[in-house]
Amino acid sequence: MATGTTTGTTGKNGVLTSGRAAIAARHLRTDRWWVSPLVTALGLTAFVAYSTWRAFANADYYSEPYVSPFYSPCLGANCVDMPLGARWPLFGDWWGLSPALLVLIFPLGFRLTCYYYRKAYYRGFWRSPPACAVAEPHARYTGETRFPLIVQNIHRYFFYFAIPVAGILTYDVVLAFRDTHGQWGHAGLGTLILLANIVLIWAYTFSCHSCRHIVGGRLKHFSQHPVRYRLWGWVGKLNARHMQLAWASLISVAVADFYVFLVASGAFHDPRFF
Repeated sequence: MATGTTTGTTGKNGVLTSGRAAIAARHLRTDRWWVSPLVTALGLTAFVAYSTWRAFANADYYSEPYVSPFYSPCLGANCVDMPLGARWPLFGDWWGLSPALLVLIFPLGFRLTCYYYRKAYYRGFWRSPPACAVAEPHARYTGETRFPLIVQNIHRYFFYFAIPVAGILTYDVVLAFRDTHGQWGHAGLGTLILLANIVLIWAYTFSCHSCRHIVGGRLKHFSQHPVRYRLWGWVGKLNARHMQLAWASLISVAVADFYVFLVASGAFHDPRFF
């Protein structure tokens, strides 16, 4: 057992009322606490590297009837021709930049300011703190009260943008139930991948802490709002799996984009089931 001294003042009955334990050791944990932040940092780094490559590629993101979730809705005039797809050239050719850069700011901003992802990259990259019961190496701690971290408070507004983006991706999934000739009532492997992706995206979005507060927050009596109470309960169940849904949807959106890339580039032939 590690020993140390205690600082503070003693109140009635000899109970310590203030101060902190002066423990010389950096932490008293004996498990491999560093594995979790390391895996988190590697996973997020891999996704950032992949998404950056795909966002700037500006190619191989559409193959009838599939469109990459990284490029939908396509807001640039330089988008490829996507019949019936969400193509709205609102920003011209944007100096020739990839149209993915015009839309990814919204889902990435939503995830970047997410409560779980904050914890993930604070621990994984900044070691603030590295893990529970492990002291952080920083001499000062200001939390999210100063710039730039005070910007994290706009998370709810990114949530409002995340809803229509998820709706458009749902529309893309509906369009995926066509064949290469535009005939309805067909499905391929890409259809199932896009369908699984949008289900996970909606689950992650609705599990958001902001969504839980919007649905059931600021109510004094749940008994007077039975519908909102029921919705709050459903969102609460999803919220309990927010971390798992965050990772699952992050992986699924990368898989969906990569599959469209393989099909669009001709590296893989999409099998049609019916």
